[in-house]
Amino acid sequence: MFIPKALTTLIGAAALTALPLMGLSEGNTTAAPTAETRTRLPLEDLRNFAKVFEQIRQGYIEEVDDSTLLEYAIKGMLQGLDPHSSYLDRQSFDDLQANTTGEFAGLGIEVGIENDYITVVTPMDDTPAARAGLKAGDVILRLSGKSMKGVSLEEAVERMRGPKGSTVTLTIARKGYKEPIDITLKRDTVRVRSVRSRLLDEGYGYLRISQFQLDTGDDVAEAIVKLQKKGELKGLILDLRNNPGGVLQSSVEVADAFLEEGLVVYTEGRTESANLSYSAKPGDLTMGAPMVVLINEGSASAAEIVAGALQDHRRAVVMGTESFGKGSVQTVIPINDERAIKLTTALYYTPNGRSIQAQGITPDIVVDRVKVTRLESSPRTTEADLAGHLGNGNGGRERGAADREQEKENRDDWMGRDNQIFEALNVLKGLNLYSQREKGLRERIARSD
Repeated sequence: MFIPKALTTLIGAAALTALPLMGLSEGNTTAAPTAETRTRLPLEDLRNFAKVFEQIRQGYIEEVDDSTLLEYAIKGMLQGLDPHSSYLDRQSFDDLQANTTGEFAGLGIEVGIENDYITVVTPMDDTPAARAGLKAGDVILRLSGKSMKGVSLEEAVERMRGPKGSTVTLTIARKGYKEPIDITLKRDTVRVRSVRSRLLDEGYGYLRISQFQLDTGDDVAEAIVKLQKKGELKGLILDLRNNPGGVLQSSVEVADAFLEEGLVVYTEGRTESANLSYSAKPGDLTMGAPMVVLINEGSASAAEIVAGALQDHRRAVVMGTESFGKGSVQTVIPINDERAIKLTTALYYTPNGRSIQAQGITPDIVVDRVKVTRLESSPRTTEADLAGHLGNGNGGRERGAADREQEKENRDDWMGRDNQIFEALNVLKGLNLYSQREKGLRERIARSD
């Protein structure tokens, strides 16, 4: 079967359903529509379609077979609905499945464009690219003898993918080598990681979700456990910037990971199967640690569901810039063994009933992505720099001008690389200090009672 059973929950909230057959209506097509006539196709409009079809078939400058013309008609019908409804042939579905499962047959290289050439950003762990020794900064000059100069990223990715077990030869330019190097790789199944995590500072975690795939919920839970093993989690930054969305169910699972209870999202459409709601199960994996969610104009769909749910429940501070504003749900509906359509079937709403369609999520704190530079200031002499100064009475480490200057440079490096993360970390530290103060007050009150 072209559409596997597993895809019934991928794109939207509704399960796959067959569209009802529609009858033809004879007679006056201008009469007021009734419930019965609304379920029928107007015969006059079908006659007009047939006339246009025949004119193209007979008079177009090149001969086009009937099957192709009908496929064009279907594509045009879906394109006229909204930007997210579309017709899926086998290739389109394969691409969709690769995005939602995070698996495809390829080389395992993250690439970008530099000086009009495809350049390796990083080889993914445990992939043909990593095993063959490709390095960040390698410039791909040719792929199986064909020049890669001027090739778009989309075309480059398409060329590097292929059947599992097939081989491809990359001709690369590498720093330190005078001549190009040929490296032959055998394509294999590549698993794209949608979740990355690390500690930014002692006790403060960073979790990045690039898109919502089938396993993203499990990956987030695993990442949180790894962060907690490094010590008490005082705060967490959830980075959803430039996350285009993905699987609805995964976004629910991610929001659920940080909520004890309550509605996460609900959907409303014309059919009963499109009207659904999703709620969180008991258990906050971070045990209530302060959170900041980063969003921007590239955060869409499933990313907006998570941000909206955590914002409505006041579970996290949302920072950054306004999100994209895609508040619709798409369902993949099989037409036959080779074809399917992706159809917009519902709108989704945040727990407080907000529709973000064509509006987006507004951050609690607006922080634009900018380049920050510190005003120049010469290092000033401190007490620790004075000759014969007294030591710290508590045995603490002395901090002179040179030490403080190094700390400033470290902060400048942070702000220069990503000021939004820097500001989010500052907010987390402030929230943590405030929560400690509140905890202390409650303990003193309890002791006084």
